[in-house]
Amino acid sequence: MNDDLRERVEREAEKHALLNAVKHESDADVGAIMGPLMGDNPEFREHGDEVPGVIGGVVSRVNDLEYEAKRERLEELAPAALEEIEAEAEEDEHDLPELPNAEAYDEIRMRCAPNPNGPWHVGHARMPAVIGTYRDRYDGWFCVRFDDTDPETKRPDLDAYDAILEDLEYLGFEPDAVYTASDRLETYYEHARDLIELGGAYTCSCPGDEFSDLKNSGEACPHRDKDVETVREEFAAMIDGEYDSGEMVLRVKTDIEHKNPALRDWVAFRMVDTPHPREEASEYRCWPMLDFQSGIDDHLIGITHIIRGIDLQDSAKRQRFVYDYFDWEYPEVVHWGHVQIDAYDVKMSTSTIAELIEEGELDGWDDPRAPTLKSLRRRGIRGEAIVDAMVGLGTSTSDVDLAMSTVYANNRELIDDGTDRRFLVRDGERFPLEGSPPAEATPPLHPDHEERGVREIPVGDAVLLEPTDVPNSGDRVWLKGLGCFQQTDETLRYTGDDIEVVREGAVDVVHWVPASESVPVRLRTPDGDVAGRAEPGVGDLEADELVQFERVGFARIDRHDDEETVAYYTHP
Repeated sequence: MNDDLRERVEREAEKHALLNAVKHESDADVGAIMGPLMGDNPEFREHGDEVPGVIGGVVSRVNDLEYEAKRERLEELAPAALEEIEAEAEEDEHDLPELPNAEAYDEIRMRCAPNPNGPWHVGHARMPAVIGTYRDRYDGWFCVRFDDTDPETKRPDLDAYDAILEDLEYLGFEPDAVYTASDRLETYYEHARDLIELGGAYTCSCPGDEFSDLKNSGEACPHRDKDVETVREEFAAMIDGEYDSGEMVLRVKTDIEHKNPALRDWVAFRMVDTPHPREEASEYRCWPMLDFQSGIDDHLIGITHIIRGIDLQDSAKRQRFVYDYFDWEYPEVVHWGHVQIDAYDVKMSTSTIAELIEEGELDGWDDPRAPTLKSLRRRGIRGEAIVDAMVGLGTSTSDVDLAMSTVYANNRELIDDGTDRRFLVRDGERFPLEGSPPAEATPPLHPDHEERGVREIPVGDAVLLEPTDVPNSGDRVWLKGLGCFQQTDETLRYTGDDIEVVREGAVDVVHWVPASESVPVRLRTPDGDVAGRAEPGVGDLEADELVQFERVGFARIDRHDDEETVAYYTHP
């Protein structure tokens, strides 16, 4: 190879090495760049036996550079290639699409607006996961606004306000502000009065069925043309609580002949006789409907982007009538489909879960059978695993399915490396030992981390095996960390065979626990409680510590009672 050719090989090799290193943010690899190098430079192929020796030194020099230096050098040699790599990286980085017209706003401002009628179920996690991710992506702002202006139908639970903020913290997000709608009644009244002055609202005492008939036929309510002064006085009487529930409402004046009857003169305020559970709001009787309250708040708080279900498209259309009266600009809206989650027998509904708790069918919001975030947290599932799964669903307008196996897979990646192993036997069958086996077993704490050491398990004179692991008479079995045994006359005789019998596939490997020194464990699972016995060291683990019960699954140690250790099953 002459000097000119060598120089060309080195130059091209440097470019390809930098491409490989920057793209993968790691050291370049000779084998990985050979193919692209030869493909781009077919004239090098006749020197194929010499090229590896030349590029080896180039790759070594590239790998000695810091990442930023590699990037800067690539920008000098191949700026277009660097731009392409970074564009691909940015595309791969985000599971969520760009927010519409994001560049038009100085700051992206979003809101999570829960109804505080109970802690969040798993489906609720989608909204904070997505808006929290957008907030971080755009260096924006998001708030939690408790939309609690329905004291009757969706009656707030006083414990739910803090519980929801705790759920949000569990998911890994902290809101920039927290608002409570029931604290803001005077603000809604003020804007209703302004709307009345603009001729955009009227008081209506029509019975509900009667107005529905008029609306559906496109006929105006007889109260629609009341003078402003009368409407103002009657609305003041509503605020003063002078009407009973159902006796008077305030309607937004829209288009009585609109092609969508749901948008025709919709209710903005109604009377509610049931006192609000919050003491600060218990005296109010005139309450805004969600579309009015939410629409006003979104403007006053400065929300730029709203994410809501596809089934709530009419909400945006109703609110736009109010925005038009006030000459406000409506926020950008992203509509998405419902998320459906498998693996639960209990309906994904706050009211249903609350009923089951009240009836004693569930122990509480953190019962392992409950499809709630509190349940997942108690089972030892990290909020990050849920967020990643929810963000991965995107914002499609179609209904989407979330398999809990996705959450479990995400969580396994987060916890597997740091979680030590233990033995747990369920419904164990007892087998006396014969043949002078070792007095102590020493399986590793973690198969991938020899430096962590081993568990020292006293063997005793008998062991417990799971029923499905019991060998047939005459067959051999390998007890993990202990050795090879043969089933003979309902005993296990130590054979002394070495590990080769396992490697040859002749012997199954099973877990076990000593019969006498094992500790009783109650494993709480989504399918119900399971009784078992674990190796002695489990009784010394701290509450909240995660373990992997080998061949059973991960679990979180919940507590040690007088008679048993209680653990919550995490996932396989």
